[in-house]
This record gives sequence, C-alpha cells and structure tokens, in this order.
Amino acid sequence: MAESMTARRATAEQTSFLFPFFLGYNYRLQHSHAAVMRLLLYNIRYGAGTGTGFHFPVPFAGYLRNTNANLHRITEFIKQAQPDVVALVEVDSGSFRSDRHNQAEEIAHALGHYHVFQNKYGASSWVSRLPVFHHQANAFLTQNNIESARFHYFKKGIKRLVIELEFQDLAIFLVHLSLKFRHRHEQLRDLYALLKPISKPVIVAGDFNPLWGDHEMELFMAATGLQNANARRLPSYPSWMPRRQLDFILHSEEITVKSLDIPSVPFSDHLPLICDLEVRPGA
Repeated sequence: MAESMTARRATAEQTSFLFPFFLGYNYRLQHSHAAVMRLLLYNIRYGAGTGTGFHFPVPFAGYLRNTNANLHRITEFIKQAQPDVVALVEVDSGSFRSDRHNQAEEIAHALGHYHVFQNKYGASSWVSRLPVFHHQANAFLTQNNIESARFHYFKKGIKRLVIELEFQDLAIFLVHLSLKFRHRHEQLRDLYALLKPISKPVIVAGDFNPLWGDHEMELFMAATGLQNANARRLPSYPSWMPRRQLDFILHSEEITVKSLDIPSVPFSDHLPLICDLEVRPGA
C-alpha cells in the first residue's frame, strides 16, 4: 500500500513518535481464555470544536482558533472512559492553533498512555508541505504492550495514512478515508490487500466517510469477513444531530463485542465510539 506499497516502522527519527512501549500485557480483564479491551474511537476535529461560532466571521474559521480549552474537555472525557486503546482521527501534532503542542502527546500524558502518530498525507504529498496541514495527523494511544507499529499510505486520495499496531494477540488498524467516492473505493481495495496476510484477530477502526450510505462498506466487509461492532448502525455524525454512520469499528470473527456506546458529547463534529471487545488469545 504506501507510495511503494510497503510499510515503514516507527522510529524516533521519523516525524511520528513512539514512546518506549515494551511493558506488560495489560488488557482491562484477563482470563485464561479471553481478554476484554476497551477501544475508544474519536474524530476530534483537531480540537477545533463545534457550534455556530465555528463559521464566524468566515466559513470554517474555527479551524484557525486556539484549541487548548476544547482539547482539555476532550482529554477529561477520554480519561473518564478509561480506554485501553484510543484511536484518534484528526489530531494536531504541533501547529500554532495548539500552541505548538502535540495533541496526541498531551492526551497520552494525561492518560498515562504511550502514543504513536503520523502525518495523514504522506511525506511526498504537496499537502503535507502546507502550513497547518503539515501538523494534521492521526494517532493511537495505548497502555498495552505493542510489538510493532507501521505506517502505510494509500496510493489514491489526499488523506492516505493507515496506522497499524500489532499486539501480542491482536492487530489494529486506523484509517481516515477520502471524501471522494472513487478514491474511497480504491482505498478499500488496498486496505483489503493489506489485511489479507494478517493471521491474528484484527480490528479496523476509523472514519470511513461512506457518504453514499452504509452499503459502501458491504463489499469490503464481505471480502474481509469483518463485522461491524455497531450492530444497531447508530449514527455518529454530525454530533449535534446524528444522521450518518461515518465512524466504524470493524472486527474479525475471533473477537466478540461485549458493548458499544456512542456518548452524546459536543466536543467535535463527530461522536466517539466506545467499544468493549473480548479478544480470545490464540484464536
């Protein structure tokens, strides 16, 4: 997948940062046959917030304002949820609007988690060279032992990043797909190719942007065998009047969903998904 259809491992020399992560296996509950992990997926809109003032005095002016106060609210909400893994879409890694602070690092510090982040456009993309856009990223935060972290980039679309985390008994992927239908279709095809060789139980989470409806996901889910953790197809967008299911947590059949909640919180244009998943080791 990637520009060369290959992955890059996280290292300290890259623009992403991976804290030292070789700690004990630490899922929320551990049994001889299964472990329950709480995953929180949230498109936080770079901490820019919502409301009528977001588009004043010009459309999307809110993207240029300071995000610190709202990020604090987001952080407190995530802390109360007590997740084992946090998948964040639309994170500011250090532009002027976050006072040059990395939002993923700030939230991770508050949680006592480790974090992995990367620019969502790719080093070779002209978009990543633009002010502000250079700091637009996606991120994972976790308290669990990570065996490896890799970054992949789709060949099509502006938003191209796929983050892959490999745990002892699980692989998790984070995506943010294109707004263009044709590009989304090609990205899903590449994502299928990326998942095909994975032998462990798999979770794929992110903002899939199926703007033409949930049916956009059906072929991909049928080909991969992944199931939607949101069995009731509850909408997550927009947060003030949810009508669309844009955010998905998909899982392989070895994983059982114990619960899924979509809290009504006003900190972003998306609502978060909080999912408790039972992972059966050695499945």
